[in-house]
Amino acid sequence: MQNLKNILFLDIETVSGFASFSLLPERLKPLWEKKAKYIVAENTPIEDSYFDKAAIYAEFAKVIVIGIGFIYEDENKQLFLKSKALAHDNEKDLLIEFKAFLDSKFKNKDQFLCAHNGKEFDFPFLCRRFLVNDIEIPKILQLRDKKPWEIPHFDTMEMWRFGDKKAYTSLELLAAVLNVPTSKSDIDGSQVNETYYKLGDLQRIAEYCKRDVATLANIYLRLNQLPIISEQNTALI
Repeated sequence: MQNLKNILFLDIETVSGFASFSLLPERLKPLWEKKAKYIVAENTPIEDSYFDKAAIYAEFAKVIVIGIGFIYEDENKQLFLKSKALAHDNEKDLLIEFKAFLDSKFKNKDQFLCAHNGKEFDFPFLCRRFLVNDIEIPKILQLRDKKPWEIPHFDTMEMWRFGDKKAYTSLELLAAVLNVPTSKSDIDGSQVNETYYKLGDLQRIAEYCKRDVATLANIYLRLNQLPIISEQNTALI
């Protein structure tokens, strides 16, 4: 239980940096056009490629939600899970708030971060956006001069790979395979950009993110062959 209490489960939601390609700074427009040649079909309109794909590239995107969750034990030794979301339209404000949280609550060497595909997406994405916004990277995210076994990051997709580097398994699929229940949500990751820019519903994205964090925590438990936490003992706050 002591180890579980020291893990912060997290998930980020990202969108394109601007609502449309036409709003992209002039210096970045030809750079996106160059990148789009390699990631979308040849005849895809540039506006569509930007709106559909930019959110996953830190150079052309921004973070709007950071979901965080943790496991704790009550006086009867029963496990509970809490999940909440930090959400801001202003990315710099969001990252400053997240950094303040990490620096105050997750600053010890025996504490860890856990995300699904975190080592290839969430963790490096956050570091890049901290730099873009001229914010010092929180200590727990810094990798410089650390040996692999000193990095305080868990990745449930890496755990599921068992050394198979070519495998990719989504959080949703892994939850289904491991029989981890998921709370119903009316959107998925592919709809975040549209929900944010066309519907203006940041709170809806935050709710979706909190549910993913709860799923992530239970997947981590299953991968360690531990009982999952029931919905009754899960709070989305």
